Amino acid sequence: MASSHGSSPVPRGGRDGIYHKERDAPPARCRSVRSLPDVCPKEPTGERRGLCDGPSVVAEHDRWTVYSSKVNLPAALNDPRLAKRESDFFTKTWGLDFAETEVMPSFYLPNITREHFGPYLQEMAQRERIHERCKTICPNKDDVDAASSVATNHDKSRAELEQVPKIFMKPEFALEDPATFNSVLPWSHFNSAGGKSSRDVASSKLLQEKLSHYLDVVEVSIARQISLRSDAFFHAMSSQHELQDRLQETQRAVAVLRGRTAAIDRIMCQGPLQALRTALTRNNCVKLHNKLKLMAAVHQTQPTVQLLLSTSEFVGALELISTTKEVLQQELQGIHSFRHLGSQLCELEKLIDKMMVEDFSMYARSDLNRVLKDEPLVLEKERLESLVFGLLRQRKLDFLDIYSDETIMAAKAIVSQCVVENVLNIEDIDTEVVTKLFDQMRLMTFPQWFELLRNIFESFLLFLQRIKATLSVIKNVVLEVLASNQRNRLLEEAAGSGASVQEAPRGPSLLQGQAELAYLTHEGLFISDALNEAQQQQQQLVQDQSSAVGSRIQQSRAEAAGSDSAETSISTEQSFMSGENMMPSDLELNRVINNLQELLHTASDVSHDRCVKVLTARAKDGSLARLSSAEFVCLSQAVEGFVRDTEELCSRRSGSLRGALQSQANRFVHRFHDERKTKLSLLLDNERWKQAEVPAEFQDLVNSIADGRITLPERKIPAPEDRRPAEFLLVNGQKYAVVGTVLLLIRIFLEYCQCVNDIPSIATDMLTRLSDLLKHFNSRSCQLVLGAGALQVVGLKTITTKNLALASRCLQLVVHYIPVIRAHFETKLQPKQFSVLRHFDHITKDYNDHVAEISAKLVAIMDGLFEKVLSKYEVKAPMPSACFRNACKQMAKMHEAISELLPEEQTQMLFLRINASFKMHLKRQLARLGVVNDGGPQNGLVVVDVAFYTDNVQALKNLDRLDLNMAEIWEQKR
Repeated sequence: MASSHGSSPVPRGGRDGIYHKERDAPPARCRSVRSLPDVCPKEPTGERRGLCDGPSVVAEHDRWTVYSSKVNLPAALNDPRLAKRESDFFTKTWGLDFAETEVMPSFYLPNITREHFGPYLQEMAQRERIHERCKTICPNKDDVDAASSVATNHDKSRAELEQVPKIFMKPEFALEDPATFNSVLPWSHFNSAGGKSSRDVASSKLLQEKLSHYLDVVEVSIARQISLRSDAFFHAMSSQHELQDRLQETQRAVAVLRGRTAAIDRIMCQGPLQALRTALTRNNCVKLHNKLKLMAAVHQTQPTVQLLLSTSEFVGALELISTTKEVLQQELQGIHSFRHLGSQLCELEKLIDKMMVEDFSMYARSDLNRVLKDEPLVLEKERLESLVFGLLRQRKLDFLDIYSDETIMAAKAIVSQCVVENVLNIEDIDTEVVTKLFDQMRLMTFPQWFELLRNIFESFLLFLQRIKATLSVIKNVVLEVLASNQRNRLLEEAAGSGASVQEAPRGPSLLQGQAELAYLTHEGLFISDALNEAQQQQQQLVQDQSSAVGSRIQQSRAEAAGSDSAETSISTEQSFMSGENMMPSDLELNRVINNLQELLHTASDVSHDRCVKVLTARAKDGSLARLSSAEFVCLSQAVEGFVRDTEELCSRRSGSLRGALQSQANRFVHRFHDERKTKLSLLLDNERWKQAEVPAEFQDLVNSIADGRITLPERKIPAPEDRRPAEFLLVNGQKYAVVGTVLLLIRIFLEYCQCVNDIPSIATDMLTRLSDLLKHFNSRSCQLVLGAGALQVVGLKTITTKNLALASRCLQLVVHYIPVIRAHFETKLQPKQFSVLRHFDHITKDYNDHVAEISAKLVAIMDGLFEKVLSKYEVKAPMPSACFRNACKQMAKMHEAISELLPEEQTQMLFLRINASFKMHLKRQLARLGVVNDGGPQNGLVVVDVAFYTDNVQALKNLDRLDLNMAEIWEQKR
């Protein structure tokens, strides 16, 4: 071929018979070997097949016969025996890898790069530019003629080919297609009625000539194309003989090289290779022995697991199963005798999971249902730790749900057990007749039922302490696993960072790659030395790994042989730490820790719920609402103490028991308030509004309030030397004349305050009820005194000024204690509840208004009397007049009635108002009589009466310094 001239020269033989490539020959660009097209005849050369009996590169195909010759190019192109031209000249003999094999570079040839041609390119660059410029300016005449002739022929050929219809040029042209056949041979031009006319004959001849013309055009075009490429064909045929000669020389050189290679193989390679094979066989035997020992250890896995399960060593069994599965996947993969062992181990692992769950359920049941007293807090701590380790290792993180369910069942059993134990000590309850526990509780008296409730509280506290201790052990196990995960993570990070500084030991795959590349890196005399070293290292590493795996399995069997509980716990922990791939993640472990705290909270809530059922069962018939204050306070204190202890123990504020107590407290408050309101109403309806003596115990009660003790004093046994009742009630050095109802009212609101002290949760409700009680006292006293209701209720003849003054003083005493009550309730309320204290402000205003109305009533009484008396006043002798004597007498009676009841300041203010009323009526009468302040006789008589009035009024007790200002009775002159 044309490209054969540019190939590299044939190697020349040297003196020593070794072929070397010429060093000064320019390096040719390496091209991949391609098969030659079989277009030239394969002529025999008349020589022998080869220089040796080895395979020949050239003569390896079929022998040449006369049928192999081609006389011309159309014959070569249209050979019907060849379906396709040969393109597998080399690959069909030596395989597909022959053409793709990369040839190793020769050690004797320099590596030629572009820099070697740099000086030549620089020298020839200027000449090349001049040459190209000359070619552009003055093109070659032959090239121009040839180009013009080629262009003319091409245009002519294109014009002729365009005469041929396009249908013949289509790739899918096929006369078998009816449409194509009809379009090429239009039978519509012929007469289909039978017979051939002269016109049909002419049409058929014309069609035949047209098709012949199309064939001639195509053949001429093909011949023209062949003529254009005839030089290349003739050149290829002429170069074929040269190529055959060179291939024969190459064949002889290859034969010599193969002979020498065979001699080298026989002398230098067969012996060392046999040594390598023997060493490899020995290594394989060692590996086989180690595998057999490992298989023997694996074969004992199932009996060992059964032995571990018989001693409840679940973690050890799981670790042994995990190690065996790892060995099966890595070391013994593909062993036919162990093909079912993996599935058996998986089933055994599932069985162990079920056994652990059942064992944990039995443990929880036995731990929660055992006797509460005189027992350790944690039952079989080592067993619990082992179970938790195993469950965590298998990611059975829902085992706390089992413990939660058992907690609920145990809480129910605690209540039932306490009721049964208490009922056995009560002879009045027949358990055969009354079978339900709640009915039995309702038949108990309050002391008996309260004792039962205290026993239930005590049992639940011990129950919660036991649960907390058990959950603490579980939490410690989880924290230990979490710390182990963190330590392992730190070790892995440290190992990863150390590997970047110092090269880590290589695995079998690296050693295998090193053995394969030993012949490239070994610098010794024999390549076999490097191969032996690499294989020995790989063998040593495999032995270490096999021995390590076998020792782990043997260790597991040794642990199953027998050990005490402490050693078992330590080995369990160590084996658990080794199963890193099975350990839960840090997120899952933290979730378990949170679930442990939630489980403790759930246990607290369950305990409270069971106690709530005990309360509601007792309160179903209303017995709790009928408790006395002392009994309900005892109940409230017991419940609050239990709730406080559980909150301190479980760090959980449960509202169910408090809510149930609050519900009962609301009923208690309602009954408590109704009783006292009814009692107060009865007291008011029977009150005759006379001053009552103050017993010493009420005075002591008031004194304790003054000292800041807003509580009811303890009842004292009356002694004969006790003090006698006092006439007045002393409050902060001030005397209060009171009625008996007010004394009892003070004790009643102290009872309210005492209830708030004992039951702080009812402070808001109690404040509202106390406000209602105070309002009721104010409104009812107003109806009885100011409204004169006492005339019909008690049968009083009239409401005297003394009754009014006494009622006013009682109201003032209540007003005095309202701020004290308010301050006491303020200490019991939350800041957000302070808004309810406004009730006291409204009550204080109502009481003050009531006191002002009583004062106005007293003034109105005297005002009506003055109007009646002074309307008959006449200025005439004798003096003092009867009207003034009568007025002074009424004022003296008024003073006598209220002076001992009301304080001095209030008495003075009241008489000032009475005096103003007297002056107003006197002034009006003097104006009617026409008496003026002119110094006349009538004026003198009036002055005498006024002086008499002034002397009498100022002669009354505590009114001597009262400024009456009697000058206002005279009309001012205009």
